[in-house]
Amino acid sequence: MVEVLTIGEPMGLLVADEIKPLEQVEHFTRYVCGAEVNFAVGMARLGHKVAYVSKIGNDPFGKHIKDFLVENKIDNRYVGFDDEHMTGMQLKAKVASGDPEVVNFRKNTAFANLSLADIEAIDWSTIKHLHVTGIPPALSLSCRQSIYALVEAAKKEQVRISFDPNLRLALWKDKAEMVEVINSLAIQADIVLPGVSEGKILTGSDDPETIADFYLKQGVEAAIIKVGVQGAFVKTKAAKFMMPAFKVDHVVDTVGAGDGFAVGVVSALLEGQNLQEAVRRGSAIGALAVMSPGDNEGLPTVAGLDKFFREHKN
Repeated sequence: MVEVLTIGEPMGLLVADEIKPLEQVEHFTRYVCGAEVNFAVGMARLGHKVAYVSKIGNDPFGKHIKDFLVENKIDNRYVGFDDEHMTGMQLKAKVASGDPEVVNFRKNTAFANLSLADIEAIDWSTIKHLHVTGIPPALSLSCRQSIYALVEAAKKEQVRISFDPNLRLALWKDKAEMVEVINSLAIQADIVLPGVSEGKILTGSDDPETIADFYLKQGVEAAIIKVGVQGAFVKTKAAKFMMPAFKVDHVVDTVGAGDGFAVGVVSALLEGQNLQEAVRRGSAIGALAVMSPGDNEGLPTVAGLDKFFREHKN
């Protein structure tokens, strides 16, 4: 009984084992990465039945990703193999602090050749929530068309939609086009989850409430603006509040924190918690995510999340 659906490009990830420029690194550890696959992993670990829509190459990375999805109890009925195009991959540096250098290899990949036919078979009968990011629309025109069609289908089925801009400027040829496309998708969502720096690009303001108002005025039900170590500013038509961030003693890798935040918000809402409780869970999972290497290794199980909350009662 699939209740959550997401769509995106999973990639083979090679993380440097030593703190050096990537061109000097000799040894790497293999992982699986991708914003949406991180989201799917997090939802599954919290006991939610999530289906992943994607396309991967019929190659070693693709086969490993398929095994990874199975191991993490992610429904892969909508994941197809492509014999003509390769799976995307990513190299990531190891750092002592701050954001690591990341290099993507994702031009003309299997997922970039996603088409409308790949999403026509989706069964919406049990799906309650669709989570989308701004990455797939940047990869190709066919990906963009498929995302628009998926969002339209979800709205027709009255499925709640969350949208994380996840801006990747390097994937877009034109910044103005990026802003137009991302915002056209964001205003169709029920919940929008930009970071404050993304909000600056998308709305022209770095004030969290101004960013929130931009989306609320266009029909979005809840705008949740991530403000880094300060926490998250939340506004709906009826209320607004600031949720402080959890203190993190040691940051290992910041990649995937936003995906963990989305996991917390969506999973809590599906479990009947209110928006304040949902954002608090999002903040907790974001904190857990940055304390582990790889993009999804820190995403907790129910027991792990409960333990974190017990240790951070205040």
